[in-house]
Amino acid sequence: MKIPVYDKKGKEVKKVELPRQFHTPIRKDLIKRTVLSHQKARVQPHGSSYMAGRRSSAKFEATRSGYGHSYNLSAARVPRLMMRGGRRTGKVMNVPQAVGGPRSHPPKAEKIWKIKVNLKERKFAIRSALAATADKVLVAERGHKLSDLETPVVFVNEIEQLNKTADVKQLLELIGLSDELIRSSKKKVRAGKGKMRGRKYKRVKGPLIVVSEYKVPLIKAARNIPGIDVINVKDINAESLAPGTHFGRLVIFSEAALEKIEKDGLFI
Repeated sequence: MKIPVYDKKGKEVKKVELPRQFHTPIRKDLIKRTVLSHQKARVQPHGSSYMAGRRSSAKFEATRSGYGHSYNLSAARVPRLMMRGGRRTGKVMNVPQAVGGPRSHPPKAEKIWKIKVNLKERKFAIRSALAATADKVLVAERGHKLSDLETPVVFVNEIEQLNKTADVKQLLELIGLSDELIRSSKKKVRAGKGKMRGRKYKRVKGPLIVVSEYKVPLIKAARNIPGIDVINVKDINAESLAPGTHFGRLVIFSEAALEKIEKDGLFI
């Protein structure tokens, strides 16, 4: 499968063959599991203290008779604080149904969040997600505004030397991605309690730009455009290609980055 290569003026100059990694069968179940493993790896283990809600002198006596029992006293047999005279018919404590008591099933700090994915499966998921980026129907279904572009989009190597955000925007508009830039610039207030937890806004994921080197001017020039991510070709993972487990992201390659995938045999 051949796709066009565009120059800095947005004109097609030649066509190149996609690497063999883009011809992998699309396994959405494997992509989803791999993306979830990336997300779970960022979760910090958390949990409540075992003594939360249990810091009192209340005791539980289940015997029918004896010191401190509450049998035949029209009171539930639950932990209670000691009252005067030696009877435990005071306030209920230390149980989930009591005011100030512990939670029934609190989060445990020892819970294992990590999801293990085998190396071969992880590489297959990346290749599968790359194949999804080459399917124009899947890219459009994900919500990207493509006009008449073939996917993925490939530019000549000179675009990696762009050092101004305005120049990057202008280049994307020249190839017909004006509507995509408008789409990715929108953000909305999140529904639910996440607004109170440091994630008030939700933003649309726009195109992913893949470069061949770590220190190129394009990285700083493009990262300030809302919704756009820039990544080195060696750092590509399933989550960058399928954010939120939704595969078919619009990806923009430099010609050198595409060649590295083939020559270095990445993700094989």
